[in-house]
Amino acid sequence: MDISNKKVGVLMGGLSSEREISLITGKAVASALRRKGINVQEMDVGYDIANELKVNNIELAFLALHGTYGEDGTIQGLLEYARIPYTGSGVLGSALAYDKIKSKEIFISNGIPTPAYQILRKGNPATRTLDFPLVVKPNRQGSSLGIHIVKSEEGWNDAVKDAFRYSDEVLVEQFIAGRLLAIGMNQSQPLPIVEIRPKSEFYDYSAKYTSGDTQYICPAVLTAEEKTACEEVSIKVFQALQGRGLPRIDVILDSTGTPYVLEMNTIPGMTPTSLLPMGARAAGIEFDALALEILTTAQLDYPEAQIQ
Repeated sequence: MDISNKKVGVLMGGLSSEREISLITGKAVASALRRKGINVQEMDVGYDIANELKVNNIELAFLALHGTYGEDGTIQGLLEYARIPYTGSGVLGSALAYDKIKSKEIFISNGIPTPAYQILRKGNPATRTLDFPLVVKPNRQGSSLGIHIVKSEEGWNDAVKDAFRYSDEVLVEQFIAGRLLAIGMNQSQPLPIVEIRPKSEFYDYSAKYTSGDTQYICPAVLTAEEKTACEEVSIKVFQALQGRGLPRIDVILDSTGTPYVLEMNTIPGMTPTSLLPMGARAAGIEFDALALEILTTAQLDYPEAQIQ
């Protein structure tokens, strides 16, 4: 696709609890694309986005929206109707990856290692079936909001209550001791792997977005066998969740060398401390080139030729 003469809307902000991070990502992307000579319109997404896309004559959409309405298939469906190609996964791929429970079910059916889990649903009390330590997280949420590591019964109720603030379903996972790794993908090809070492016990919101709170090693120091295992599982995840563009896959590598998959992020952050740009940089792709590369992957689930 020739994008040189296209008007590009960088969609950011939005209505989710990750709005502020989305604005940072979007502005960084818009600046990078302008430096590459792209005609960019920054768009803070609100309820009138359908009309704004039409009024501004947007021809391509770079999605910098995080969280609900941005990564869950909602904005993707709107863009399909507007016939505006967009970056990231399609409608179904976005919905599957954003729903942690559905992702887990797909991982298991495809033989992809993932931590043992239990589902809690609001208004339907369930007995805890896993032993501590556990990870409690909202089913449909990002940026580590509402996530807790629970080591004993003492912290259980508060963790579950907080997670339910963000989602009507809560995922409880067996805690896996190991190294936290992020594997960016360039289409179906893994980028250099990033190891994440937060100074705090947990890679929470503060550790993700506060400079200096986390150490990053890229490329991660891995044996040949560990590197191969991580790359192979990331390719399987990309295929199983209908990945598109340049997503990021998060895994825990345990002491046996098994990469346990946590999730695939279809719209990774593009901030100064974000993981996808680190992996890309290690592959020789600087930030501006990365933004342009992502833009070139914009497409529709249903091109014009498929519409009857």
